Parts: sequence; structure tokens; C-alpha cells
Amino acid sequence: MSNNTKVKFAVVGAGHIGKRHAEMIKREDEAELVALVDCRTKEECQAETFDVPFYSSLEELLKSGIEFDVVNICTPNGLHAKQSLLALNSKKHVVCEKPMGLTKDSCEQIIFKALQVSRQVFCVMQNRYSPPSEWIKSIVSEGVLGDIFMVQLNCYWNRDDRYYKAGGWKGTQDMDGGTLFTQFSHFIDIMYWLFGDIDNIQGKFKDFTHQNSTDFEDSGFVSFDFVNGGMGSLNYSTSIANQNLESSMTIIGKNGSVKIGGQYMNEVEICNIKDYEMPELKASNPANDYGPYKGSAANHNYVISNVIDGIKGRQSPTTNALEGLKVVEIIERIYKVRNENKKRDE
Repeated sequence: MSNNTKVKFAVVGAGHIGKRHAEMIKREDEAELVALVDCRTKEECQAETFDVPFYSSLEELLKSGIEFDVVNICTPNGLHAKQSLLALNSKKHVVCEKPMGLTKDSCEQIIFKALQVSRQVFCVMQNRYSPPSEWIKSIVSEGVLGDIFMVQLNCYWNRDDRYYKAGGWKGTQDMDGGTLFTQFSHFIDIMYWLFGDIDNIQGKFKDFTHQNSTDFEDSGFVSFDFVNGGMGSLNYSTSIANQNLESSMTIIGKNGSVKIGGQYMNEVEICNIKDYEMPELKASNPANDYGPYKGSAANHNYVISNVIDGIKGRQSPTTNALEGLKVVEIIERIYKVRNENKKRDE
């Protein structure tokens, strides 16, 4: 694709995130929004401001004959893999919101199909773009911390009845998949990006406040070893009262310690490294604001820019399909431990 040609996008799913994708596409000089898709009407989605054709399904869009290059998949988790495969079968590039799928197997099918049709799959992990994430990636990659001894990831958020609406997809096993997929996969992605794969997973899991609103637990303590050395833990919960508490990562290395914290891992709280001076970082973007609750950083502008650069051959995907698969696989293995614990306790 030449540098003068606009990349044409169709966004599937016109909820909060889908509309954010559409807005970011409209702001890019080299991009054009050509269609929106949702099973609801344009009015029900409150998407009237987008003056583009509106389709009721991805199948209807693909049959329409309208020309486009990229499908942005912003639908419930359980539809991501199926819709990615549909788009790839029609030789479209794919931008997939997290998670890429709900099973490693479904993600492998996407990767195989993308290679078969020579199209790219971009996974949305926008927290990689936050200044603290970019900074910690640089010091880990350059070995500034030395050998990594311990990593602790804490994710404590509020998700209550304001979030889990009766009759909705959130909280269901087949469409949501679980707390680690929907709320905390961004932070598992950052951990994998920094330190690689894990093994020897052990865990304790509990459902404190969501027995009537979700099909799965809301909290867990998970410990593991990193394949590359060092040990780690993930402590998570959506049973926090009133509002999000924190998303933080504490890293203990041979040469010092670092903690990235705040509600969304958007602040460097501690940098104590031998013979190292902390640089001044750019300000982080605010969190996605959904009214009564907050999400991860609003960095989707960087995602769309990376997709345009990727399709035009100027840059690789910030989060490629294999990395998207690895995050799904890590969560799947954690949930396997949870399910084995359940069977043992029955």
C-alpha cells in the first residue's frame, strides 16, 4: 500500500471501545472509517455522530461489497476469535481488542489463517504505550536492574452491579471468560512483555462478592516461576468497594527495586537502582472513563497509528498475534489450576 493511500477501517462492535476506535480512526490523516457494525441499531449504540454505513453483522458487512482494508473487532470476548477468522477469510487485516480469544487453540487458528492469507493481526494492548511501561521495558531490556529476583503484580479493581448488568455478556463464561481475560489481561501482557513466560503455577481463588452476577471467581493469589529466572506473583480482585484501588508492579532486581503503581500502572512510585538517575517521563494519558467505573489507559490513538504504519510497511505491530496468544495461554493455564483446585475441593 502506498503512503498516499488511506487505510480503510470497519469497526465491529459499537460499544464504548468500538466508538473509541472509530473516533481515533477519524482523527488519523491516513485513515478512513468506512463502516460500523453492531447487532443493535445506530441509535441504541448512540453512534449517530459517525456518518458511515451501519451493518447489523460482520457477515452482512462482508457481503455488502464495500471496500475496506481492516476490521477492528471490539465485540464481547467470546466473539473475538470467530470474527477474526471471518475477517481473515475475506483477506482483511485484523485489529483485535483483548483478549485475542478465550483459548490458545482459537488463537492458533487465527495465526495460521493470517499466515495463509498474508494478512496482519494487531492485538490491542494499549498499556504498552504508557510512559511508565515504555520506561520499565527499556531498563529491563538493557539489564539496568540486573538479574530479576521477584516480581509482584497487584490488580485491585471495583466491578460491581453498576458494571454487571442483568442480561448482558459481562460476567458470563462463554462471552466474558473470566476476570483475568476482561479486567487484567493488559497487566499480564505487560508482565509477559517484560519477563517472558511462566511455569510452576500455583494459586488460591475465591468469589467474594459476585456469586449472583458472574459465572466465575472475582479474586485470586497466583504464584509462579519465570522461565527466564526469578519468581513472581499475581494478586487480583474485582471485589474492591466503591472504586478501583490499584494496578501495580513491584520488581526486585540484583541492582535495585522499582514500583510502578497508581490505579492503572500509570505512575512510577519507587525507583531505587544503584548508580541510576530516573529520567523525567511524559505524562500518562487518563484512564478510559465509563461513568461509574474506569478502565485502562486511553492510548488507542497509538494503536491505530501503529496499524497504519504496519500495513504501510513502516513498523511492526506493537503487540503481534503470537504475543496475544501467549497472554491467552498464560491465563488459560492459571484457570486450569483454578479448575483443578475446585475439583479437588469438591
